[in-house]
Amino acid sequence: MTKPKGNADLLQPKPRISSPDVLAAEIIEHLTYGIGKDAKVATPHDWLTATILAIRGRIIDKWMDSTREAYRTNGKRVYYLSLEFLIGRLMRDAVSNLGLMDEVRQALVSLGVNLDVIAELEPDAALGNGGLGRLAACFMESMATVGIPAYGYGIRYVHGLFRQQMADGWQVELPETWLAHGNPWEFERRESSYEIGFGGAVDTNGGPDEPRRYVWKPAERVIATGYDTPVVGWRGARVNTLRLWSAQPIDPILLDAFNAGDHIGALRESNKAETLTRVLYPADATPAGQELRLRQEYFFCSASLQDILRRHLQQGNALASLPDKVAIQLNDTHPAVSVVELMRLLCDMHGLDFDQAWDITWRTFSYTNHTLLPEALESWPVPLFERLLPRHMQLVYEINAKVLLDARRSRHFSDQEIAHISLIEESGSRRVRMGNLAFMGSHSVNGVSALHTDLMKQTVFADLHKLYPDRINNKTNGITPRRWLMQCNPGLTDLVTEAIGPDFKDDVEKLRPLDNFADDPAFQEKFAAIKRANKERLSNLVLSRMGVRIDPSALFDIQIKRIHEYKRQLLNIIEAISLYDQIRSHPERDWVPRVKLLAGKAAPSYHNAKLIIKLANDVARVINNDPSVRGLLKVVFIPNYNVSLAEIMVPAADLSEQISTAGMEASGTGNMKFALNGALTIGTLDGANVEMLEHVGEENIVIFGMTAEEVAAARSDGHNPRAIIESSPELAQALSAISAGVFSPDDRDRFSGLVDGLFQHDWFMVAADFDAYAKAQRQVDSIWTDASSWYSKTIRNTARMGWFSSDRTIRQYTADIWRA
Repeated sequence: MTKPKGNADLLQPKPRISSPDVLAAEIIEHLTYGIGKDAKVATPHDWLTATILAIRGRIIDKWMDSTREAYRTNGKRVYYLSLEFLIGRLMRDAVSNLGLMDEVRQALVSLGVNLDVIAELEPDAALGNGGLGRLAACFMESMATVGIPAYGYGIRYVHGLFRQQMADGWQVELPETWLAHGNPWEFERRESSYEIGFGGAVDTNGGPDEPRRYVWKPAERVIATGYDTPVVGWRGARVNTLRLWSAQPIDPILLDAFNAGDHIGALRESNKAETLTRVLYPADATPAGQELRLRQEYFFCSASLQDILRRHLQQGNALASLPDKVAIQLNDTHPAVSVVELMRLLCDMHGLDFDQAWDITWRTFSYTNHTLLPEALESWPVPLFERLLPRHMQLVYEINAKVLLDARRSRHFSDQEIAHISLIEESGSRRVRMGNLAFMGSHSVNGVSALHTDLMKQTVFADLHKLYPDRINNKTNGITPRRWLMQCNPGLTDLVTEAIGPDFKDDVEKLRPLDNFADDPAFQEKFAAIKRANKERLSNLVLSRMGVRIDPSALFDIQIKRIHEYKRQLLNIIEAISLYDQIRSHPERDWVPRVKLLAGKAAPSYHNAKLIIKLANDVARVINNDPSVRGLLKVVFIPNYNVSLAEIMVPAADLSEQISTAGMEASGTGNMKFALNGALTIGTLDGANVEMLEHVGEENIVIFGMTAEEVAAARSDGHNPRAIIESSPELAQALSAISAGVFSPDDRDRFSGLVDGLFQHDWFMVAADFDAYAKAQRQVDSIWTDASSWYSKTIRNTARMGWFSSDRTIRQYTADIWRA
């Protein structure tokens, strides 16, 4: 006799079959009943959504299993707080990680649909700017892959970072409408909604014999509501959650005002709330922009911490056990206000005294620093911080008093050292230092490359390191090989599998046996053919988007990064001008055909960065249309850089430009992506380039320029860039051409500020490193002319990049910091 099923059995989902026939039937079912379309009239976007829904069902099964397991074991969870998550398109990522790529492709073919065509229609989520956000996305995927129960917390930006277009070579910022037609990957969690306050005043309660209790009475309130996106690990073994917060007003419409005829004013509360989650990094050149940025950061931090505490207490855990059950990682200084928000929640909402709360807080948080630039370590004017977050300002002063008194009494810090570690910047207008707050409020502070971590101890956090000598540690960044090899470069993935077997797919450090094929002519030929195919794909994209024809047989020299002076796109462009002059002057030489491709966005208020984009486009216009160059050199700036564009450019690169001023790039991850895909790196000894040199070998990377120590010495000793420029004929001639308006005949003074900066101070050592860079580029030419040598080096780059996996990085975070 069959035993009847209990309720628990009925609640368990049945294992899903994933054959092409079953998948095709499910896609048709979602198309019909989820979208309301007949297959005969379905658009490509309909097919995309139906396919996502079919895949999503399989993810949900694993997602619920992962969540149940986390609740059952009640183990430690990791919470990753980041203002950016540059996740890119998700369908191909999810299908690949579930191991269903062939099955889904076959299912769609049976329905007359091309997977590659509909995958290109998926919006690229505009939730990040560059390396910081992409790192967070890689980390989320790796945490699921290595089995760490984790949540990512951020903001559900409606428009996110701007969409970049070019108008006569100038950057134009337009809204990115990635959410215009909904997002089939996300789930609204109305039960995960929290009130967030701003402004108001703080009342003090308690009699003469009672402890003081502080009650913050905000003047404004908004609602934060969570939207969850599942993050699938490799082979679907675990699915974690990315929870993004959306802002909503408490009263969506003021009916009294509306009925009185003030129809626009009646919506002011809605507009004010929704502004919080409209765009990433609102321009902070104005006081209003600064206030919105601080509001955004507090909004998502407060919602996240309320959510974390709610989950912790719901499982029956005591507040005192928070550091044992919860690890909160602050990704840069943007979430640093979390330190004082957790103190407020513990003290004011849960009744802990200050010392108890502080002990819990600093043992719960850890902080990743991503920059040595003092201006990038956020700070807020004290009047703004105090007006917007009055209770938090009290706590900032209380934390500061505790730490400074301890430094003075136990460590005998001098006045100068006290000034450096203080949470309040006193020089000029008084400001709250968020980098110092994140450092004080964390038990671990990590850099993201060996060089960066050493420089943290010597520069921006030297005195805090003296006070807390055991806190700073290194965790060199990594990238997920699933996205940045297996998905973006399937041809190379198949070739590697054919050569050494599939084990590297589960452990990318097992790529190393590929070294044995580096000098094999037959393997080199196959490797070159795959690179050529990837270059042809990029060439077709450039032609279709920009109308510029580039030769796939030329050396593809690529620099794709956020536009910033320290990343030195300017050095790249000036060298292109110098090469242009040489090709015209010496047509008899055997020049290597080269295409310089650049992409990246400049912050809307960053004038010099926008000028660099304009210069790149002006130089491209002149060089690309000069018949005397004979097509030997082309310059292309591709607009609207995002993850999807990177997935096409990275596999197509022959040469990877990693040329930041030494000591200023914390790590970089683009360098890792390019090398993994078989590109040769030209770079300075900066960030993770230093460790890449150690792993790939000095014969397989082209290093040039000043070291971080030499840069620091030059700045302190009185760097004389004018003398350097005058002693370098090629550099002087290139700068003269820019100054004379050769590339800007309509406005000869357009780039005078850029050129004057090089003559007057050259802070980023563009002039100082120019001759070494130009020499290194001619070294690259020499290697390129020997195809066997070139491919030997690039194959070894792919073989030796396994250590730079984000899986390795996450395992180190887990072992050394989170102990999850």
